[in-house]
Amino acid sequence: MHAAVYTGNGRIEVQRVPVPVIGSGELLVRVEACGICHTDIKKVEHNLLPPPRIYGHETAGVVVACGDGVTKFKPGDRVVAFHHIPCRNCFYCERKLYAQCDVYKKVGITAGFEPAGGGFAQYIRVMDWIVRDGVEIIPDGVSFEAASFVEPVNTCVKAVDQVKPRPGDVALVQGQGPIGLIFTMLLKRLGCTVVATETMPARQALSLKLGSTETHDPRKINIPSRMKELTCGRGADLVIGAVSATGVVDEAVRATRPGGTILLFAQTSDTERIELSGADICKHERTLAGCYSASIDLQAESARLVFSGELPVEELVSHRLPLGEIQRGIEIALRPAGHSLKVMVQPQRIA
Repeated sequence: MHAAVYTGNGRIEVQRVPVPVIGSGELLVRVEACGICHTDIKKVEHNLLPPPRIYGHETAGVVVACGDGVTKFKPGDRVVAFHHIPCRNCFYCERKLYAQCDVYKKVGITAGFEPAGGGFAQYIRVMDWIVRDGVEIIPDGVSFEAASFVEPVNTCVKAVDQVKPRPGDVALVQGQGPIGLIFTMLLKRLGCTVVATETMPARQALSLKLGSTETHDPRKINIPSRMKELTCGRGADLVIGAVSATGVVDEAVRATRPGGTILLFAQTSDTERIELSGADICKHERTLAGCYSASIDLQAESARLVFSGELPVEELVSHRLPLGEIQRGIEIALRPAGHSLKVMVQPQRIA
């Protein structure tokens, strides 16, 4: 089969590799769509893990073979698969901090080499513990591209569930890329007034369509001042940082009211440093929180939101590329311009 193999030094090459061999309790899935996620891009761009690896974890496809003992699925089933599933028994799982579970940190899907998700290949091997708890059947009428959003939607649902906004809250979402737009849709459906920041005009327009009341270019307007204007001088009840850029956390603090909540979602780099006034958090009783990855408790709800069309996620797809153009897809995702948003790789197309 063909696969996009990370070979080191920021490079990905399409190579021929063996189709994965499955064992008892496992699935072989033909990959039909896989979204390019910034967590994978960071691993490639900054050479965070040793090569060779086959990345890609927002994966949807068709079951082509089942290992001994598999009863929940059969060849022909259309499925999405999560690459991380927790043990549910450890210290962190008891506290529902699943992303900190040692088992969760193991990748349970591979297309070869060290398991790394494998979605940028034509076939993946889904390991037994993922088959038991991390695979959802795609209903008829739902596209593979839409279905591949179940995992990223889960991460956003988890974050929103963590901060628990109230109907009527005024929320600021910083950044309207695919993740920021998902946050906008989720907050809107919960009855929040959503204000968004975004520098790209096409994304500003889509943000307004999908639920924001206002969307501003933060280079052209003072966002903290605008949030105070909208709230009788208080500031936003909630700010979600869906973009990592210089100054966004400081802006979030200045845009929130005393007692407000700031959720950092995009600040995943170990090298990123944030300097804040302690009084801004302590004296003004703000909550500064972080959220990372998905929650198994919200897997079914995330699938429902996508499969029902309640979240029109296909509107976020701007590019559908063959596997042979994955390097171009990564460049588009890294340096968005024009109408670019979510880039989908279709591995069954080579060129």
